[in-house]
Amino acid sequence: MANQPPGAFKESLQNELANILGYWQEHTVDNTNGGFYGRIDHQNTVDATYPKGIILNTRILWTFARANNFYQDDRYARECDRAFDYLWTLFRDVTHGGVFWEVDFLGEPTNKRKQLYAQAFCIYALSEYYKYAKKGEALQWAMELYQHIEEKAYDEAFGGYYEAFGEQWEPIEDVRLSEKDENSPKTTNTHLHILEAYTTLYEITQNTAVKKSLERLLQLFQDKLFDGEGHLQLFFSRDWAVQSTEISFGHDIEAVWLLIHAARTSGTKESGTRFEELGIAVTNTFLEKALDNDFGVLNAQDRMTQKVDTDRHWWPQIEAMVGLIYIWKITGEVTYLDHAIKIWGFIQNHIIDHTHGEWFFRVDAHGHPYTEENKVGPWKCPYHNGRGLMEILKLL
Repeated sequence: MANQPPGAFKESLQNELANILGYWQEHTVDNTNGGFYGRIDHQNTVDATYPKGIILNTRILWTFARANNFYQDDRYARECDRAFDYLWTLFRDVTHGGVFWEVDFLGEPTNKRKQLYAQAFCIYALSEYYKYAKKGEALQWAMELYQHIEEKAYDEAFGGYYEAFGEQWEPIEDVRLSEKDENSPKTTNTHLHILEAYTTLYEITQNTAVKKSLERLLQLFQDKLFDGEGHLQLFFSRDWAVQSTEISFGHDIEAVWLLIHAARTSGTKESGTRFEELGIAVTNTFLEKALDNDFGVLNAQDRMTQKVDTDRHWWPQIEAMVGLIYIWKITGEVTYLDHAIKIWGFIQNHIIDHTHGEWFFRVDAHGHPYTEENKVGPWKCPYHNGRGLMEILKLL
């Protein structure tokens, strides 16, 4: 294969990006109760009374704002403003600060806990929205959320950020992000998304405190979160004792490009080079262990038992493509691009729903979709596939 991808590859990415954004524009707007629907099932049946989660709503704002910035126009202005207004009006805790985890379909808060993952995604969305709209309230709110995270959640003794708090930022027993997670006080997943939020916040503010926080996070990933064998460790005690044996292939490869981008954004060539070298090592391990014979990305593996979860979730497929193309651009080694194109073939054949639109949440080892999974839901959003396609097209 040549050193540049074939034109048909780029064109197919452009077409699918338009399909994804069109799906969310057409199917998800809740014209009755405001904002966006909380759930649409596998067959595109809307559940109009399903609760509305903060992760879904911040990721919708981020995606449409990023799309306007990507296309350099305002074609999704209505969706952006709708998403921002809903967050501002119904998810913002004007008493204690931060954002609620969930509201019901009418917009009444049903879960007021302060999950750090959610605060980070709100900063990420507001920062991208500010890039497009230049709305002062968005920037001010993003900085307020940053201050809350730093003041309430940073661990001065051991470093890093606590996972979750109650409504008034008080300690709580169960800090899990979801039922499948370990109940650990610190997690890699949350730190990864604080990192991406702070990266974009620093891009728009050039604030020295934000830069310091970003650099501190980068050092944490290097010192604590990687295992020295090309994988992230996922769950930790307060003092960074490892509390899980799971390897998440999607998080490994997603971290590659987010860390490189963050290091470049923070400004030092030395930092950028260091994380490029780490990214190459992690990506090589990923290629060795995470791909099946059909170039689908496996979900996870247990370090102790070596048992592999062979399901292929939608988001690791596209994150793998971004990570591989990042490393191709750094090294010039065409094998990384070749693998990204082959994963794209798997996505086209097995992950994209060519009947109902958008992407399946996950498929099994034979490529058959799980029909009980959402097309839109608390965790099924346009952020991974939309972001990945825009990032790849920018790189190309």
